[in-house]
Amino acid sequence: MGGDGADIAVFLVVVGLRFIVPLFIPRFPLPAILLALVIDAADQTIFQQFTNLNLDGYQNYDKALDIFYLTVAFLAVYRNWTNSTAIVVARFLWYYRLIGVWLFEVTQERWLLLVFPNTFEYFFIAYELIRTQWDPRRLTRKVVYGLAAFIWIFIKLPQEWWIHIAQLDFTDFMKEDVFGTTSTTSWGDAITNRPLVSIALLAAIVGLIALAVWAVRRAPTPDWSFRVDVDKPVPATTTALPQEPVGMWAPFWEKVLLVGLIGAIFVSALNVDTTWWRIVGATLLLVVINAAISQALAKRGFEWSSIAMQFVVIVIVNSALLSLYASLLGNGDDLNRSLTLTFGFVMTVVIVLYDRFRADHLAKPSFSPPPANS
Repeated sequence: MGGDGADIAVFLVVVGLRFIVPLFIPRFPLPAILLALVIDAADQTIFQQFTNLNLDGYQNYDKALDIFYLTVAFLAVYRNWTNSTAIVVARFLWYYRLIGVWLFEVTQERWLLLVFPNTFEYFFIAYELIRTQWDPRRLTRKVVYGLAAFIWIFIKLPQEWWIHIAQLDFTDFMKEDVFGTTSTTSWGDAITNRPLVSIALLAAIVGLIALAVWAVRRAPTPDWSFRVDVDKPVPATTTALPQEPVGMWAPFWEKVLLVGLIGAIFVSALNVDTTWWRIVGATLLLVVINAAISQALAKRGFEWSSIAMQFVVIVIVNSALLSLYASLLGNGDDLNRSLTLTFGFVMTVVIVLYDRFRADHLAKPSFSPPPANS
């Protein structure tokens, strides 16, 4: 990677934030995921502006870190959401995208990212925006499906086409095609090169702001004051409906699917030379051993004093398991120490949060939307 001490410090701070900020999504979903988005968009620019690091391989880590923060967001759905239709839609959108990313990593066919768009992320943000002042249980099934379809068709498909099919750069497009200058022209000179275009764009922005203000004013009366802390108490409701039917083994197999797909994507994105059956083996090893530990402790009446303590213990166990697994397979070159620790950290976050949040979800009533006329 190269670089001096200051360069490495900048790199560690940015990457550290990409690991730490997503951990706030379960408690502060909206500001945390927006901050994760900003860091994701700005990280390589920060490296280019403030360091002399060789970033040739960073894009692979960038893709893996994207999956990490989105996984935490998906797990936060189980912890926080109360609209059962939205939960089902979010789960479908997440696994649909995850399968698409895995297929892309295997084939490197970019059109797959258009067919499997990342609709989940914006659907999550839309839900959390609503929840800042309104009870999401107000949303009917028709509204939930319509919201997901709108994001999929009119926002994500154009965006995925732009990024992955056309592979256009926004800055270059605006300067060259919209303002009629070169990509190296300053923004000030580009904007003044075609003043009528600049005025039209400004008018469009003002129009969108006016439309947003109009939509907010037309919205129903808020159910509570603005809040982004989901643990802050809200007015009670009595609209409790039956729990979501889940078979005894469903959580186990969902965890195997989730951990397996994430593991496969990480291994592929980080160019680890290994086979699919080793990934399956590592997935089953982690899930089964972690489940066995949880069962053994539960039988003895042991409860973790905090999720932080649980995480520290389990990450040590999982990192040791992965190191032992790689050594037994004679595959020590595939997983070096830092990669093993990183992989162990990510898998532990997924397993611990899944167990905690899924259990919370199954223990509380699942709320369906009220009738359309309520």
